[in-house]
Amino acid sequence: MKRQTFNVLFFIRKTRTVKSGETPIMLRITIQGQLAEMQLKRTVKPELWSQAKERCTGKDAKSVEVNRYLESVKLRLYDIHRTLEDENKLINPMEIKRRFLGLDEKHLMFFEVFQEHNDKCRELIGKDYAKVTISRFDTCLRYFKEMALKKYHLKDIPMKEISHAIIQDYIHFLKSKKNLQENTVIRYMKVVKKITNMALANDWMEKDPFINIRFHEQEVHKEFLTKEELETMQNKVFDVPRLDLVRDIFLFQCFTGLAFIDVSELKAEHLVSDNQGNLWIRKARQKTKVMCNIPLLDIPLAILEKYDGHPLAKKKGTLLPVPCNQKLNSYLKEIADLCGIKKNLTTHTGRHTFSTVVALANNVSLENVAKMLGHTNTKMTQRYAKVLDQIFSEICRMYGRASLLKPPKDKNGYPIHSDGSRFFIFILLKTKENNLLYYRRSETYLPTPF
Repeated sequence: MKRQTFNVLFFIRKTRTVKSGETPIMLRITIQGQLAEMQLKRTVKPELWSQAKERCTGKDAKSVEVNRYLESVKLRLYDIHRTLEDENKLINPMEIKRRFLGLDEKHLMFFEVFQEHNDKCRELIGKDYAKVTISRFDTCLRYFKEMALKKYHLKDIPMKEISHAIIQDYIHFLKSKKNLQENTVIRYMKVVKKITNMALANDWMEKDPFINIRFHEQEVHKEFLTKEELETMQNKVFDVPRLDLVRDIFLFQCFTGLAFIDVSELKAEHLVSDNQGNLWIRKARQKTKVMCNIPLLDIPLAILEKYDGHPLAKKKGTLLPVPCNQKLNSYLKEIADLCGIKKNLTTHTGRHTFSTVVALANNVSLENVAKMLGHTNTKMTQRYAKVLDQIFSEICRMYGRASLLKPPKDKNGYPIHSDGSRFFIFILLKTKENNLLYYRRSETYLPTPF
């Protein structure tokens, strides 16, 4: 049988410091690509640590004691590994860590494993996970701990005792005590199921606690702004600078479809031009890593020019001085009141508005909208398409179905509004050279407000 690779690594976590300015020493156990980490009961000044030697470089008594302790830890870990080999037991980092901590197998704890999972995922932020995802993992664990303490008076639960009833109690807790909606509960339970599946795979549990538990996502109403509401917000004059900024950030989302995190991270390198001189936003979504190709329209371009050189944006190295998401959502509710918009506005509403009013309502295909939004497929995009009936109903009410379907045209073939009013629209074109889609600003007449 091929011998397993077994490695022990000591390192310091510079992001965590104690009052003395010292940082904790961490232990990482690695076996065949699997790893387990834990914080040792020792700290060291960062300048006295050599990562190459995995030792303290100081000559003082404390440094000498720390080095002796690390050596004893390493010897003990190798002894545990050798014992497991002699016992012909399944060898993995968690098992070695458990034995090092003196935990009996039957007492492998659920919250300990959960926290270990979250910490490992946290190290992959920007690679496999987004910060918001790790935040959800942490919240899920915090809520589970709260439920266990209130209902069972336990600070942790043995892994093997996580049962169907406990899972049901947690679901009930999320709905009754935290007032979470069904879809949010489902997202949390997917995290819990990930932990239990890992436990089942490692034989830390005997029965799947999720057997016969089924979840059904509820249809969510996608809030979006109509053309009139969008224009009202665009033309509104705010005396308060923070509201003016938030309105501009929101409008930028409405005309680009970018999510909050992608707007906040937008940099000059994400702006490219095609061979026709048209500007595009080309950026991979942080959430899905799918590349977005979005035509930069006049309105978002004007917003970029407005905040060019802004101190906050300059400091962050971004194109826009975007506040935190919580502040944006709070100020958007204030803006909605001032504009007379009776809708619950969030940063995601801008993304919905782009999908429905700006893109789909102008007959941009689902496939192209999905590409601009950074969706992995059109399944999510189809949800936006369902709300278009509301848009068309409103158009028919305002202009009449006949004028909508068969408007008169001018000599150039453009539709003419009955009252001759003029609008600016963006016409979707396709180049023969590179097969790219882009929007060209064209002055024409429209039969609808879109």
